[in-house]
Amino acid sequence: MNIKLYQRVALTRDLLEYGLRKGDVAVIVERLPATSTSGGEEGFALEVFNAVGDTIAVVMVPASAIKVLTEEEILQVRPLSPTK
Repeated sequence: MNIKLYQRVALTRDLLEYGLRKGDVAVIVERLPATSTSGGEEGFALEVFNAVGDTIAVVMVPASAIKVLTEEEILQVRPLSPTK
């Protein structure tokens, strides 16, 4: 996966503990090396913002939990899900 720092990506799965859902947009803030505890999968630290630009979460996810945005997609707004 050719992902650069500060690139916007979309989640490919829900992260309900953070109130985030599949399709939510985040920004790559750090690349994390693959380790034996991560199943050998590279990871990423993501910063997630609300609609007005405030940080609402910083999460670490495996590469399989994100996808690169394309020009065929459109952003939309939804209410932040409550966390458990």
